[in-house]
Amino acid sequence: MGVQSIERAFSVLRRLSSGPAGVTEIAERVDLPKSTVSRILSTLEGIGAVAQTSPGGPYRIGEAMLDLVSALLPGRGLIDSAYPHLLELMEATGEAAGISVLDGDLVHYLEQVESNNPVQVRNWSGTRVPLHVVPSGLVLLAWAPPAHQRAYLQRTLESFTAKTVVNPAAIAQRLGEVREQGYAWVFEEFSEGINSVAAPIRDSTGNVIAAIHSHGPAYRFPLHRSTALLGDAVVAAAGRVTADLRSNPTVP
Repeated sequence: MGVQSIERAFSVLRRLSSGPAGVTEIAERVDLPKSTVSRILSTLEGIGAVAQTSPGGPYRIGEAMLDLVSALLPGRGLIDSAYPHLLELMEATGEAAGISVLDGDLVHYLEQVESNNPVQVRNWSGTRVPLHVVPSGLVLLAWAPPAHQRAYLQRTLESFTAKTVVNPAAIAQRLGEVREQGYAWVFEEFSEGINSVAAPIRDSTGNVIAAIHSHGPAYRFPLHRSTALLGDAVVAAAGRVTADLRSNPTVP
């Protein structure tokens, strides 16, 4: 029975590794009774392995688990430095905020902070997507070495929605505009109904090492708000993370 309990707890943790979820959703995914899942979550919460995103809200991976894998998880120090600024950005824009890094020809979403809106967007933490379809990817590609940019634009670029830009010349022009204005917007190019804006985070030497973004449903983001002002808010958040990294250059 002890082994069975461990297996069940691990299956619950694996489900939460793909993003926050409620008891009913977890129970359906791991094929266990809700009462069993509720008991497992209560035990895991007691030791810090899981936590609720808000009182009565869905569960997520807790700090105790993150501490255990911090030595093996790339970017954990970066996430810890950025987290309070993600919260500030979420409050400033009213939408989810996240941080991502370059992973070859992909952008890897490391962490996301949910908004307080009753209608939430998907949590992309742990997801990897092509650079040209999301603003974080455009930001990271804009400051990547020219050889990397050329090689990426010479590949076959996948289209995800009717609005995805796949023309290499158009993307190259876009990268120049991103470098000039300091942020990138994408409107429903990766996922229909989702808009997003991102800006670069730099390390203590000035190199772009990550991107911070805000994204939300297209019907309310940006809505009547200025895209430039929202872009400036993301740039300001990126600047605060950069300042923290410069004061602590040992952060990986």
